[in-house]
Amino acid sequence: ASSGYAAVWATDNTRKALFDAMKRKEVYGTTGPRMLVRFWGGWDFTEADANGRLPAEIGYAKGVPMGGDLTPAPGNEGPNFLVAALKDPYGANLDRIQIVKGWVDGNGETKEKVYNVAWGDDETRKLDADGKLSPVGDTVDVENATWRNTIGDPELIATWQDPDFDPALRAFYYVRVLEIPTPRWVVYDAFRFGIPIPEGAPVSTQERAYTSPIWYMP
Repeated sequence: ASSGYAAVWATDNTRKALFDAMKRKEVYGTTGPRMLVRFWGGWDFTEADANGRLPAEIGYAKGVPMGGDLTPAPGNEGPNFLVAALKDPYGANLDRIQIVKGWVDGNGETKEKVYNVAWGDDETRKLDADGKLSPVGDTVDVENATWRNTIGDPELIATWQDPDFDPALRAFYYVRVLEIPTPRWVVYDAFRFGIPIPEGAPVSTQERAYTSPIWYMP
């Protein structure tokens, strides 16, 4: 298993551009895979914006990227977001994209809620009344330390609007992208070195990516 990666959305592959991108927090991290993740927030995104093949053109034109601050709320309607993720070319398909919202309520208490906004195999997987999503499945082959990309999707893109927005409360939003299950390191070790898997050890995991937040201030 690989260690985590940090990704930077910079205008050029130069020292100055990379540091500028880190200063504006237009960065994300993964637990190992080389997924591509884009995330913008604003007030004018529409469902049709998720149909284009150049989401960055729409994202920067209509909103702010990961790490940015939303402009003041134009009304009581919640902000909307454009999010896109592409699988690691040599890795696993994608299970889902989630947006995690955090906010401080009227009593000063910190709250958090996870929203499923896009997912693979959407012909057969639907959200329930509580916004929960059924598991994507598991194709891990423990004996051969591999898996099959017969579930999930190679790419996910969607727009989403916060249904629980209060313009008077501070909030932040970040994206979490989950892959379908793949073998854990204990499975690879058992396969490569011919050693037994420790009893009770989990044999699969879902690698993921996390973006910098987009911030809302009243």
